Amino acid sequence: MADNASSAHTKLDFTTFYNVIDGKLCNSSTGKTRCSVNPATLHDNPQVPLSTRDDVDRAVETARKARKAWASTSWAGRQKALKDFADAFEANGAGFLDLLIKEQGKSAKESQIELWLTLMFLRGLSDLTLPEEVVENSDKRKVISRYTPLGVAAGLVPWNYPIFLACVKIASALVTGNTFILKPSPHAPYCDLKLAELGLQFFPPGVFQALSGDDELGPWLTAHPGIDVVSFTGSVEVGKKVMESCSKTLKRCVLELGGNDPAIVCQDVDIEAVAPKLAYFALANSGQICVIPKRIYVHESIYDRFVAAMAAFANAVSFKGDEDPSIGPVSNGPQYERVEGLLADIESNGLSIAAGNTKPLADQKGFFLAPTIVDNPPDNSRIVTEEPFGPIFPVLKWSEESEVIERANNTEYGLGASVWSKDVYRTERIARQLEAGSVWVNTHAEVDPKFGSGAYKSSGIGVHYGVEGLKEYCNLQVLYTRLG
Repeated sequence: MADNASSAHTKLDFTTFYNVIDGKLCNSSTGKTRCSVNPATLHDNPQVPLSTRDDVDRAVETARKARKAWASTSWAGRQKALKDFADAFEANGAGFLDLLIKEQGKSAKESQIELWLTLMFLRGLSDLTLPEEVVENSDKRKVISRYTPLGVAAGLVPWNYPIFLACVKIASALVTGNTFILKPSPHAPYCDLKLAELGLQFFPPGVFQALSGDDELGPWLTAHPGIDVVSFTGSVEVGKKVMESCSKTLKRCVLELGGNDPAIVCQDVDIEAVAPKLAYFALANSGQICVIPKRIYVHESIYDRFVAAMAAFANAVSFKGDEDPSIGPVSNGPQYERVEGLLADIESNGLSIAAGNTKPLADQKGFFLAPTIVDNPPDNSRIVTEEPFGPIFPVLKWSEESEVIERANNTEYGLGASVWSKDVYRTERIARQLEAGSVWVNTHAEVDPKFGSGAYKSSGIGVHYGVEGLKEYCNLQVLYTRLG
């Protein structure tokens, strides 16, 4: 058992890692540990606790005891705690940056972007409120609509953006008056454990806890009757299992699942400006972002020139994190093997490659793959129908507007989409027909804590960000008062 950090200091030690339960740093109940590997070097990262069902029960019991006092804390008091937490996170930025690179594999630039996004959302979500609303005030009755916290929230966080996605859930749950249990991905647990350790200095015991573990830990949390809401970000396949598990105790679940975002490029774009920008978006974090362009449809009249410009960008990408543009490795072994399988499928089907290659890089030790562009593959090929989640994407040719809209919508996913054109009437006409929770014009994957982000079809249930996202952690209560 480690000592609780002093409230007088905000500096963290980034060499040792513990669970956070009941206001204390601790190992698992059995003392067992595990580790992930650095995806760039394949060296073992430090040991982290391997939590047990007993650890889960203890964390949930503590969270339930703490929930009433935290819910009764004023909204302003909860906002201040979160903003102080954000300030302390910023003060520890260098440590988090170094740790994120080692556990997730992002380049230094992309890691800095994740930290910047995290701070923007911690502070932005902390600024939001859900005030009571008088919906009727007549001589006969007064009706008030208000939101109350659900109770205990659990956040299941993936490995691709471990700090940012954790802090969106943390801020949304805590500012609305819920207590929160964080479960990091087994592939990237380190920064998230440090977030909870940092939280010891700003939140009462039991308000913000964290548990590290393997693949058994998630099901223990989603099935636990003492948890009132689960927020999960991850694959469609696992999301369905989370929803099934939550249904057995009728707990709420918020699911942010996979995406296969189309980007529709019209014939009037500035090729030299748009092509590298789209290639950058598609290859960001080695393609491991759910809401980046993964199918790029380019009008036939500019197709060859546009693909050549994208290929030039992809071929210039470096694996050295201090160069620009650069990307890191695929984040972990299982995902690396999955992307290798897609590359093998491309090769076996004789699909054309505009940039990169289908073979692993012999001169790289870690999980590195060359940025690869597939040139106009069939619409039913795996690289078009599946979400690659790696540094590989297809570019496809189109001619008629109605046809490309139908092709863009022909997917089980509906997370994001974008349209690129100088004609604002055309972009709005196309954008309004796309089946996606977020549609961008002349940009992609732009997010803001003030605006909600939802999903169509299999890409998720519920809303993240904005006041709509806060409501996912609340009950709606309507107070009726009969007058006279």
